[in-house]
Amino acid sequence: MALFKKRTVGKPGEWYYCLVHQKVEEGPECPAKDRFGPYTTREEAEQAMQTAQERNLEWETDPKWHDATATDPDPEGDRDR
Repeated sequence: MALFKKRTVGKPGEWYYCLVHQKVEEGPECPAKDRFGPYTTREEAEQAMQTAQERNLEWETDPKWHDATATDPDPEGDRDR
């Protein structure tokens, strides 16, 4: 028997989205590695996957992450000629 029981950190009124069970939790119930949050409302937690998808798209299209100096110096592939 373990001397110390691992507790899931969180408190009532905080909402999470569990990636494993694909459900909204108050508390939380699942380990931090398996959830998004905390959110202030249940509705925000319900939209967690949509929010993540929108943020990923913003980051992928952010010009600050696509450095113009890091482009291929020979874009047409004429190095062998």
